Amino acid sequence: MPEESFEERTEAPTPKKRREAREKGNVAKSTEVNSVLVLLIGVFTLRLAGPWIFQQTGGYLTKTFGIIANPYLDQSSMIAIFRHSVIMFFKVALPIALVILVVGMLANIIQVGFLFSAKPLVPKFEKINPLSGLKRLFSMRSLVEAIKSIFKMLIIALVAYLTIKGEYSNLITLHDTSVGIIWVTILQIGFKIVFRVALVLIFLAILDYAYQRYEYEKKLKMTRYEIKEERKQLEGDPMIKARVRSLQREMARRRMMEEVPKATVVVTNPTTLAIAIRYEQVEMEAPVVLAKGKHLIAERIKQVAIEKEIPVVEDKILARAMFDQVEPGDEIPMEFFNAVAEILAYVYKLKNKVAA
Repeated sequence: MPEESFEERTEAPTPKKRREAREKGNVAKSTEVNSVLVLLIGVFTLRLAGPWIFQQTGGYLTKTFGIIANPYLDQSSMIAIFRHSVIMFFKVALPIALVILVVGMLANIIQVGFLFSAKPLVPKFEKINPLSGLKRLFSMRSLVEAIKSIFKMLIIALVAYLTIKGEYSNLITLHDTSVGIIWVTILQIGFKIVFRVALVLIFLAILDYAYQRYEYEKKLKMTRYEIKEERKQLEGDPMIKARVRSLQREMARRRMMEEVPKATVVVTNPTTLAIAIRYEQVEMEAPVVLAKGKHLIAERIKQVAIEKEIPVVEDKILARAMFDQVEPGDEIPMEFFNAVAEILAYVYKLKNKVAA
């Protein structure tokens, strides 16, 4: 069995795991926050716009009943009633619906930020699988949701009961008042109940959001095996990386060996190290190391030097010192100038003898 099946999810999720979960639409979000914000803003909007809505509705009903009361009601009258109804809807209901829509969107943005993902809409077999459905039905999450719903219903019932009980003395006196006053009083009591319920639900929404965050973090936790596998994916498999480094070294070695024929002299120690140096008085300010190597590579450098008739000079101290401090392509450090200059002078003297 795979190693991960024996491990517990004890490790905090990596940024990559969080990013992938967010891209799939898997975020910590409480529907209670959305509900309570929509409820509060909706009630507040209705409270402010209540008189205006009452006035517009009264005007609409007066005009409609006036048309219906006409004994000569015809098709044009019915069209007029329909037109007035549509205008009334867009004039009264649509602005309130837009306010609630905007609040619902803001509630999501407050919780998860700007996020759009179509992946939650993709059909999945496990969502329609009866066995998966039964498993979700009897899960701990379903139990928590059921307890939360029952608790909310009890709180709403209790708040409504206490509010109505407090207004009982006012309700008794309504039998001697007009229908308008009765209607206004009932609306005021209704708004009071909803507002008090919303205040209680704010506290429940905060608790629910904290619980959703806890569940979200718990679900995102990873095993050490998963973290190790993710690190492999991000950094690459060690064997593959070793192979890539080996190929890179081989390519660098080949390029280095292609530069050896351009050398002015090759300094050795003399058996295990070899350093190819180039210097042109007109073109270069300081000698440059073209290639270096030990053991087999050193032998190959010396072999190329012999084939191309490049002088090979033995200097154990200089070869060892330069091998550790200078890389191919680097200029000779000032501390080696005198020693290299002596070797180059010897090489030029040797070339002059041969030319003579």
